[in-house]
Amino acid sequence: MAYIGREPQIGNFQVCDAISVVNNQAAYTMQVSSVNVIPETANHMLVSLNGVLQAPTSSYTVSGSTITFASNLVTGDVINFIQILGSVLDLGVPSDDTVSIAKLTATGTKNSTTFLRGDNTFAEAGGGSLVKLASTTLSSASGGVAFNSTYINSTYNNYYVFVNGILPVTDNADIVMNLSVNNGSSFATITSGNHYLGINTGGNGWSQNLNAHHIAHDCSNVAGEIKVNGYVLIENTNDTTCWKSMYGRGMTQNSGTKTTDYAYSSYSAFNSTAAVNYLIVKSNSGNLQGFGTVTLYGVEK
Repeated sequence: MAYIGREPQIGNFQVCDAISVVNNQAAYTMQVSSVNVIPETANHMLVSLNGVLQAPTSSYTVSGSTITFASNLVTGDVINFIQILGSVLDLGVPSDDTVSIAKLTATGTKNSTTFLRGDNTFAEAGGGSLVKLASTTLSSASGGVAFNSTYINSTYNNYYVFVNGILPVTDNADIVMNLSVNNGSSFATITSGNHYLGINTGGNGWSQNLNAHHIAHDCSNVAGEIKVNGYVLIENTNDTTCWKSMYGRGMTQNSGTKTTDYAYSSYSAFNSTAAVNYLIVKSNSGNLQGFGTVTLYGVEK
């Protein structure tokens, strides 16, 4: 097979020991089976924090086998490392495009391939990138995770919200999302419905006329088999001529049996023509428990 550029050279990957943060510090030692790992450069490490890839230099620095984050982490955070060994793969693209596997950055428009960039952006050539705007990890019971007009504004017209590993304090409660046009002072009506499907049971059906966007219904408050995970896409937040639309999917353990898992596909209309500038992920009854993460991404045009 002929290549533009050098013949591909495949390097190896070594997974380092995961670290669970217990002392709220910024510096940690990278190891494999208790042996310190010293990468050639910071760009020869893939570092994730709670499943989110971190950007070298801006998010962390490396000196010897020690990685130091830009700020102290919190108890319960999980750090994962992958060390890149050997040569970086040469993808054989012309010089007007640059792709670096080690740095996880990408520029250029040769193909519609999706890349994960080092600035926490999922980039697709020609546009449509997801830009990470904010993320909140709960460490104590909370009335909800909110993002205000600092993040929900005219910069982006569409947003993704990802929910990972949260649960309500109250058994049989729902995990929902509400929107506001006045930075959280009040919440307009949401017309919503969802289809539910039992993963390990035959139960399925449709719920409608729900006054909130439901990420998951009838959730167990026991952190056993599965916690609530899901995502929501919000579209046309700045369009002042129409209502806004939301749709997404979620999973939860049902509160009735504690052993039955359900998947949800939810669809909602936010009944306001004003621009949205606030959202909150919460339980419809009581608080959220003190764990799990909610992350907000803006969708570039």
